[in-house]
Amino acid sequence: MNKISQDIKSFLDEKVVEYNRPSFIEPDPISIPHQFSLKEDVEIAGFLAATIGWGNRKMIVKNANRMVQLMGNSPYDFIMDHDDVQLNRLNGFVHRTFNAEDFKYFIKGLQNIYENHDGMETVFEKYQTNNSMQPAIHEFKKVFFSIDHPHRTQKHVSDPYKKSAAKNINMFNRLNKVAA
Repeated sequence: MNKISQDIKSFLDEKVVEYNRPSFIEPDPISIPHQFSLKEDVEIAGFLAATIGWGNRKMIVKNANRMVQLMGNSPYDFIMDHDDVQLNRLNGFVHRTFNAEDFKYFIKGLQNIYENHDGMETVFEKYQTNNSMQPAIHEFKKVFFSIDHPHRTQKHVSDPYKKSAAKNINMFNRLNKVAA
């Protein structure tokens, strides 16, 4: 191993020690999907936490926990079995520019994915390539917004084919892999 490779390995090993520990997880958005063991709950909690993953980390964790609580601490069951009365519980939710209208659509969009596309993992796996998640993210967004939706809500899921780094959706994929 050459000097540069050794330096990189050493640096990465230090970062694993720094971040891969329970005391780091608690105040981080990664704590949200870590609350669950059911794969679908992990996916949904991770996706929602990543979606609102901009701004103050403490506020992200607080609001992501609130989202989970508004879904009765059972995200998958809520998404699959919600009714209009339960959706009205989401009224008043706001995290920066993500509001109750967006949250309600996310519930419906996720329900469509689980009912008609065999879940989030299936959508991403179907379109990812060996060296890029860009096609998978692009197609996920198309599937996610394939049902009637508020135009404003589209801004919360980036598309790398439209020159976006897709930071939040990439963070979701990272959260989902780490939490699993």
